[in-house]
Parts: sequence; C-alpha cells; structure tokens
Amino acid sequence: MESVIGMINEFDTIAAIATAVSNAGIGIIRISGSEAMEILVKIFEPYNKKADVYQLENHRIYYGNIKDGEEVVDECIVLIMKGPHSYTKEDVVEIDCHGGVTVVYKVLNLVLKNGARAAEPGEFTKRAFLNGRIDLSQAEAVMELISAKNRFAIDASLEQLSGKIKNRIQDLRSTLLDEIAYIEAALDDPEHISLEGYTEGLTERVQKIRAAVKKMADSFDNGKVLTEGIRTVIVGKPNAGKSSLLNALSGRQRAIVTEIAGTTRDTLEEQIMLGDLSLILVDTAGIRDTSDVVEKIGVEKAREAAAKADLLIYVADSSRNLDEDDHKIMELLKNKKSIILLNKSDLSSVIQPKDLKAAGVDAPVLWISAANEDGLDALEQTIRDMFEQGMIAGNDEVVITNARQKTCLLNACESLRLAEEGIENGMPEDMLTIDMMDAYTSLGEVIGEEIEEDLVNRIFAKFCMGK
Repeated sequence: MESVIGMINEFDTIAAIATAVSNAGIGIIRISGSEAMEILVKIFEPYNKKADVYQLENHRIYYGNIKDGEEVVDECIVLIMKGPHSYTKEDVVEIDCHGGVTVVYKVLNLVLKNGARAAEPGEFTKRAFLNGRIDLSQAEAVMELISAKNRFAIDASLEQLSGKIKNRIQDLRSTLLDEIAYIEAALDDPEHISLEGYTEGLTERVQKIRAAVKKMADSFDNGKVLTEGIRTVIVGKPNAGKSSLLNALSGRQRAIVTEIAGTTRDTLEEQIMLGDLSLILVDTAGIRDTSDVVEKIGVEKAREAAAKADLLIYVADSSRNLDEDDHKIMELLKNKKSIILLNKSDLSSVIQPKDLKAAGVDAPVLWISAANEDGLDALEQTIRDMFEQGMIAGNDEVVITNARQKTCLLNACESLRLAEEGIENGMPEDMLTIDMMDAYTSLGEVIGEEIEEDLVNRIFAKFCMGK
C-alpha cells in the first residue's frame, strides 16, 4: 500500500459534478488534487476583494463570483478542505453554484480549462481508499449507501462505513498471523522455540477462526434480502386471487383481474415498501396441469420464480376444496419462508387451517379477502415479524451485503478447512502455514489489503460520477 500512496501526489487534479444534473436549486462541482487551490485562484473572486485566495482558511465557506476572465459566470459559495483533512486526503474545493444544466456545466468546463481533468466514476472515493483514509469495505459501503432502498440498507451501509467489517477482519487476520508467525519462528529457531504439542491446540483455534469467518459469510443472505428487497413470490392455482393480492398490496391495478382462469401467463413484478422493508412482489401464472402450450410456459416460470424466492405467499381459494394441484404447490413451500393465505374470506369457506397442517405444511395461515382488502394488516405484520427481528439496527453482529466480500470470506473458510484437514492428517507445520496464509490473504481482500489493481479499478468503475 505504501508504494501506491506514494504515487498519489503525482495524480492529476480531478473535477466532476457532485450533484444530479437537473434544474435544481444548487449544483456542486468538486475538485480534488494538488492544484485545486491554484485552479480556484484563477476563477474565484471573493466579495472581499482583499482576500488572498491562497490564504483562505481551511474548512471555511466563502462567498463570491466565479469568473472567466472579466466575465462573471455565476455567483457562488466555495468550501475549502485542505489535505489531509478532506474526503480524499488531498486539497479539495467544492463550488456551490446555482442549479441548472447550463450554469453547472459552464462552471465545470471553466475548471477543466484551468488545469483539472474530468474525474472517472468513483475516482474521489478511490483516492480516499488509495490514500488510506478508508478501506475497501468502507469504499463499497459508500456506493451502497447512495443506492440504499430502505432503512436497513442505510443502517448496514453506515455500520460498514464506520469500519465495523474492517475491525472484525483485522482482528481475525491478527489472530491468524500470530499463529503463522509462531510456527515460522519455531521452524527457524527450533532450539529455543518448540512446536511439541502445538498442533493439538491449533485445531481448536483454527476452527474458532473459521466459525467466525463463516458466520460473516452466512450473514450475506439475510443482509442482501433486507437491503435489496425481499423477493416475495405469490403462487397458487388459477383464479385463487393472486393478482388481486398484488394489486391490493401495491395500491394500484398492476395486474389484470378477471373471472377467466389463467389470465396471468407471465411473471409480473412490483416493488413496494412495507414499513422499513422493501418487497419485490412477483405475481405468477396459476399452477395447474394444463395442455395449453403458452400456459405451460407460464406455469414453468412460476415454479422457477418460486425456487428463487426469499418468501413464498401461497394464495388458496378458501371456497374451493384442496386438490392435487394444491398439494403440488404446497410442495414448493417446503424449506422456504412461507405464508399461506386463505383468500375469499367473504365467501363460504370449505378449507380450514387444520386441513393445510394435515397436508404437512408448517407455515402461518391467515384469512384474507384480497378483493375487499381485508386481512392485509395481519399479512404485513407477519412479514415484518419474519424478517425484522434481530436484524441490522442495533445488532452487534457484522452483516455482509456485498457479494465480492462474501466470496473472499468463503475462500478464507476453504483455506482454513484445508488447514484443519492438514492438522488431522499430521501434515508438516510448514505446509499448514501455506493454507493459513491463503486464508490471511483472502481476508485481506475483503478490506483491500491484498487486492489486484485491475479489481480495484473494476470496483470503482461501478460508482456514480462525482463520488
């Protein structure tokens, strides 16, 4: 990392628009680099004309004009953040000008004309990472915070941004390094450091590290569900009321509802908020045996959607007896978070919750009338109870929401498993350190301690411009 940090002073000074380009009230142009103040001198005239721009105080806001020669381009305020006390640890200047596409671009072009170059996507955060202000997990948390869809996503991103993942990873790496260092020292100086009986306790210590790493990796599934949205697939027979439920929950006529069975032939998606939870609702074709070629395709898509669901909602028409199609649908619920809705509670019911229990389904059973929107409050509460308990806010556990980080953690788990296997098989200690060092490296990749330049560039290329 030191060699990379040493190159930072040679970087060009960069600039970009840091706000949405629209006819908003304010537009912000961000400049970062060793020439940021020089560029400001060329284009900014404070209203206090006696002020020397070079001597403007750090972390202060100044009022004045942006000028192109003698022409006033805009009236603005300027924020000075001199390195290393800035987001990038370089000199940073932010120009807050009037919003509007024309004005903002005119100011940006003036900045570029006077020595800056256009920043690449995510380049400000990339510099913060390369300069050691944040680690890679914190950098990725910045992007996840920007794209957060609900409170859980915000909480998870803020916890990662505070360094929670970094601290846990550093602790695990430090423990691993102590073990590796002891073995290496003993191999180099066997007269003074003995390995006799050492591996007997090493198995337990490695298992403990692997359990902690695996727990972090396993948190990804819940973390991803809560931050990206609970993929909620509605299944049932034709005309059971699936589309009516989608319309009722989304608050609009998203799906066509008729008395004709098999109206839905494809999957329909709608994203809704349920309190602090995001739900990606998926309405599917009615599942039944059919000779209709098009309907068969719809049924197959319904089954595929059910297999990928985080939550299955099985809508059963309570006014009709259970049949073979219902039992096939109930097979889809096994080993899945599921809720069963006995729909059309306003009609005479021939199905009871005990009938579903007798069929071997272990899921909450609720009465609703999707057409009349009765019972939806109980459904919403049941979903919240399933997914909100013990999650991100106020939880001491580290929650992983990034697929790249999960992959690194799983790689570390595999290396630790191989180390355990080597201990059990009586492998030489120097062979054990190879797998342990691989685990150390994989953990380092989570926070960017051990990572290739190409991967760093690929990660930051996904960021928005100006961040």
